[in-house]
Amino acid sequence: MEHPPETIASGPVVLRRRRAADAAAVDRLVTESLDHLLPWMPWAAHHDAAAATAYTADCERHWESGEAYDYAITCDGQDVGNGSLMRRIGPGGLEIGYWLHPAWTGRGLATAAARALVEAAFALPGTERVEIHHDAANHASGAVARRAGLTEAERRPAAPDAPQAPGECGIDVVWRTTR
Repeated sequence: MEHPPETIASGPVVLRRRRAADAAAVDRLVTESLDHLLPWMPWAAHHDAAAATAYTADCERHWESGEAYDYAITCDGQDVGNGSLMRRIGPGGLEIGYWLHPAWTGRGLATAAARALVEAAFALPGTERVEIHHDAANHASGAVARRAGLTEAERRPAAPDAPQAPGECGIDVVWRTTR
């Protein structure tokens, strides 16, 4: 199976493959970002050092299996967030996820990371579409998707069994771009 590059430079950001050794950095980033993440990321409510360790171990496994490709988003040599390509939207598709430490928002870094992830996704054989999914109440994520060149494709009720974060309204917005 072909994998994307382990390092991707795009404007002000460099994406670097997440490794198990990143657990302490992930723990620090998430802990410092909890107020920013809790409204939108259901997993943030369960964050602790053990969760960071489990996540980074999963990053290694998922990369090898091709299930997901997780990256540290870095700027000026600092780890400032996370970006991912995930195979969870069916054959031919990759979903992008991202978040930034709140001290690094508003600088175009999430948009640069999303654009880099779109390019990396389409460089992989068999990728026909790339999507970003977010709750309709998360306007910042929608702005990133729009600036990264994706088009809003649909709005739909969140899956009834999907975990919901406190800021979410339960309507998923799907942004898409195709090859």
